[in-house]
Amino acid sequence: MSLTVSVFGTGYLGATHAAGMAELGHTVIGVDVDEAKIERLARGEVPFYEPGLPELLRKHVDSGRLRFTTDASEAAQADVHFIGVGTPQKKGENAADMRFVDAVIDTLAPLLTRPAVIFGKSTVPVGTAARLAAKVRELAPVGDQAELAWNPEFLREGFAVEDTLRPDRLVLGVEKGREGRAEAVAREVYAEILGRGTPFLVTDLATAELVKVSANAFLATKISFINAIAEICEVTGADVAQLADAIGYDERIGRKFLGAGLGFGGGCLPKDIRAFQARAGELGVGDALSFLREVDEINLRRREHVVNLVETCAGGQMKGAKVAVLGAAFKPNSDDVRDSPALDAAGRLHLAGADVKVYDPQARHNAEAVWPTIPFKDSMAEALEGADVVLVATEWQEFREADPAAVAGLVASPKIIDGRNCLPAEKWIEAGWEYHGLGRFA
Repeated sequence: MSLTVSVFGTGYLGATHAAGMAELGHTVIGVDVDEAKIERLARGEVPFYEPGLPELLRKHVDSGRLRFTTDASEAAQADVHFIGVGTPQKKGENAADMRFVDAVIDTLAPLLTRPAVIFGKSTVPVGTAARLAAKVRELAPVGDQAELAWNPEFLREGFAVEDTLRPDRLVLGVEKGREGRAEAVAREVYAEILGRGTPFLVTDLATAELVKVSANAFLATKISFINAIAEICEVTGADVAQLADAIGYDERIGRKFLGAGLGFGGGCLPKDIRAFQARAGELGVGDALSFLREVDEINLRRREHVVNLVETCAGGQMKGAKVAVLGAAFKPNSDDVRDSPALDAAGRLHLAGADVKVYDPQARHNAEAVWPTIPFKDSMAEALEGADVVLVATEWQEFREADPAAVAGLVASPKIIDGRNCLPAEKWIEAGWEYHGLGRFA
């Protein structure tokens, strides 16, 4: 059955979810306060890079099934409402900034004149959903007939369309002790997905909130663990890639997220683990997550380590050294440079006096907004021209598949730092390059 769905927030999460809901057969209206963004989306244009999303968005804008507005009242009569706004880190604090989530409730709830269900998808501190549920009942003209449940997102940038339409699980948190329609409505919204046998876990609100931040904390911990082991490998001559392969065969551990390198970044993992720690402290159980401070510190330490390695490869003299940085996005298949290890490393090199040139297939515009004083190039060849040292900072396919013999003639000195351990090391070494992996070939 087709429902009318509103999605508040049209960033990475909201725009993808809105297009996904339309693909599932619903009539969707996306709401945002950013007029410029709404105008672009209404024309079928995606204001960020996400593979597969432009085609999906255009398809449903053209069909009339998906539209966008800045007027919340246009969305108030929808059957279902989703909250997909950001929860960034507060300036000068570790805690999450909840202003945008609260603003949605303050705007939407007073407009609810018929029974409605609101599903929160944003990543929020535990306890937020219960607070907002009470607020919705207080502000909505229909009172208790306006329900709030939590349906956390598990999207990976670069794979967001796939994760929306074919998720590995769906989680729904509902209020304890209150009979409502949230579960039934969720089953209707996701009928096609559930019909394929996708696991559907119904929990209380707090559990649903904790599922998302716990997942991100675990992934961040796994990445920092292997990067800590890489530090040991670097001083012992061991190979962290082979080590990761060996322990990854243990099904209790698994090989995913055991890629040592520059560490994690983006708009989720860094701020989420910090907000998780902050919330634990507010709840009086800060010691339970004290290990996440070390996870964060290990992650940030890798950036400084790479900068030091560049200096070593440049003969101990950073000032004037020509450095090609390949990659600015925090991960491939994305143009997101929020807390990007790649861009952070480029910025540090630039401030240290290196002559830095950066190339990224998709993130140039966003990266230039952060570092307007760094030269960004249009191609890999332009960035490599005359380089004393090359740093692979984002594992784009273009870099992984580059021919080391062909590009050797572009650089002044064939020295490469594989900041993501993504290159075929032996092939580069055979082509005459001085290869440096992280935690490898010490």
